Amino acid sequence: MAVTEFLLDKLGLRGEVMKQKNVISRRDLLQGMGAAVAASALVASEANAAAARQPEQHGKGDQRPRVLALIGDRYHNSDYIRVSLDKLFAELGLPVDYSTNYDRLSRDLLQNYQLFVCFRDGMIWPGGYLGPDAYTAYASALENRLDFPKETPKTWITDEQGEAVKEFVASGKGFYSLHNNSHVSLSSKSYREVMGGAYIGHPPQRPFKVNVVNRDHPITQGVRDFMVNDEQHFVVYDKDPQNIFLRAENIDGLTYGDHGTESISGWAHEYGKGRVVFTAVGHNIHAMWQPEYFKLQKNAVRWLLKAI
Repeated sequence: MAVTEFLLDKLGLRGEVMKQKNVISRRDLLQGMGAAVAASALVASEANAAAARQPEQHGKGDQRPRVLALIGDRYHNSDYIRVSLDKLFAELGLPVDYSTNYDRLSRDLLQNYQLFVCFRDGMIWPGGYLGPDAYTAYASALENRLDFPKETPKTWITDEQGEAVKEFVASGKGFYSLHNNSHVSLSSKSYREVMGGAYIGHPPQRPFKVNVVNRDHPITQGVRDFMVNDEQHFVVYDKDPQNIFLRAENIDGLTYGDHGTESISGWAHEYGKGRVVFTAVGHNIHAMWQPEYFKLQKNAVRWLLKAI
């Protein structure tokens, strides 16, 4: 079919043209084409918007393990986390779906995935807050500071959600808990049981050294000790100390309260049929992409998926 006839059919003009034995003008044709293109663009825009509202759909023939990453909180913008993890999973060739919807974490959601990554703390702020910085000394100078309610956090994880994560891992799946995610364990007994430990606190960002203390573990193969400018998170580990493979140390002698200069910075253990990894580094992209730490993250994902 000629291009002109094809366009006439699409625009519903061919019958009228043939009926009146008239030749459509170039101007009319172009106007019609413009309308058709605009309509097509509108349909495409609506389709793209609908797709953006749904988790990424992977082809039925795609047999690669799928990753769900729950990310972002008041103090950790989801943008830098997603950029950091995009590089990681792109190099591993794994499809990943991101979500900031903590309230949607459930058994039904997790059942479609082989690896769950959680990179957020356990707090939400229903009453709002003045800014992402926890140390909002500037608030005292605001003219309308008395109009703001007191910043009061609440925990988001439910007993059912904690159980869902525990069952997910026990069934044979992987769970990677990153950076401040140890904070969630403070408000969920089930989550702490599977994750393995809990948050204590941290000093401001400053340089410290991360030492590999178990060089025989598959996750630490080829990984050297490294320096990083980050939040040195102090955590407690509830299980066998032999599962700890990273420890952090402030080599400048700076302490955190009564906890000294050294902290646990990474562990790995099996839970039921599945596996769990926690690593504490990660408050910024510089830290996430530190070459040795990035290498360790890739090993951790492979270990969690039982690929090494």
